[in-house]
Amino acid sequence: MSHIDIGGKSITLNPEGFLVNFGDWDEKVAEALATTEDLELGHCHWEAIRYLREYYTEFEVNPSPRKLVRTVGEKLTVGKCTTRTLDELFPLGGCKQACRLAGLPQFFRHAC
Repeated sequence: MSHIDIGGKSITLNPEGFLVNFGDWDEKVAEALATTEDLELGHCHWEAIRYLREYYTEFEVNPSPRKLVRTVGEKLTVGKCTTRTLDELFPLGGCKQACRLAGLPQFFRHAC
């Protein structure tokens, strides 16, 4: 297990970089994880990340990639993002990378 220090708090990560504890997540954690992946989080990223966290909190599983693209794409029709750009937002594995940045447990990303 590895750790990442954020604001004086040590966050435990598994070998694949997923949070061990869902409750350790906050936006600073997501930003730090994104930085390690050379990814700058914008409005569209945050919509996807927040949706994943809300869905997991309610159902204790992550949504299918199709549902993620459809739901977040609908929310972003006003902005510069569309459903076509969501795959480009997370270049290191799409749903897997989004789940990691959202702090979802690793075993739920297998549905991605």
